[in-house]
Amino acid sequence: MTQIYKEDGSVVPVTVVQAGPCNVLQIRSLERDGYAAVQLGFEDKPRRLAPRSERGHVAKLDSKRAKKRTEAGVELVEKAGCEPQRFIREFRGESDLSVGNQVTVDVFEGVTRVDITGTSKGRGYAGVMKRHNFSGQRASHGVKKVHRHAGGTGCSASPSRVFKGRRMAGQYGNAKVTTRNLELVKIVPEDNLLLIRGAVPGPNGGLVSIRQTNKVK
Repeated sequence: MTQIYKEDGSVVPVTVVQAGPCNVLQIRSLERDGYAAVQLGFEDKPRRLAPRSERGHVAKLDSKRAKKRTEAGVELVEKAGCEPQRFIREFRGESDLSVGNQVTVDVFEGVTRVDITGTSKGRGYAGVMKRHNFSGQRASHGVKKVHRHAGGTGCSASPSRVFKGRRMAGQYGNAKVTTRNLELVKIVPEDNLLLIRGAVPGPNGGLVSIRQTNKVK
């Protein structure tokens, strides 16, 4: 995160996100896949670190199976012809892109608000005060070493169980999070950067998906 100055002199806290270039790996269609989408890949992975399945996903590899399918007249899926990608996501909807194209930040030209999806920071196993903002037990007389405990969670003889969804201690963070309706302050096309007002899910250097928001103002 950093901050920039607007033309009126006001300071805006922004998160700098590198949003491209992204390679178009596949185009999903209603006829073949049952839904319409475009599959994008970001950041090249060294071939020595990519298994054969990942290399074959982006480039044509010679194999007995491919040879048999070709001889049988089966049309093989078009390949992007790029390096294996570290981060692959699909975006639903019709698109005029084709396999092998590159998507840059220019697609956000004229967009003012975006939704960002990422994986939140993992905080391990946390108690109810940290995880759910519980106030804890009293810090007065009569409370013995249970100041941060959750308190009672069960029921009486009926129904003799704990209802699903009860807020308790447990895994905190490391979950899929979408932050909606963030302001897109500035686009830097030459470096494929987006300057987005506020914070986005995940740590520095984390991978996120960005799309134009559909939230109604």
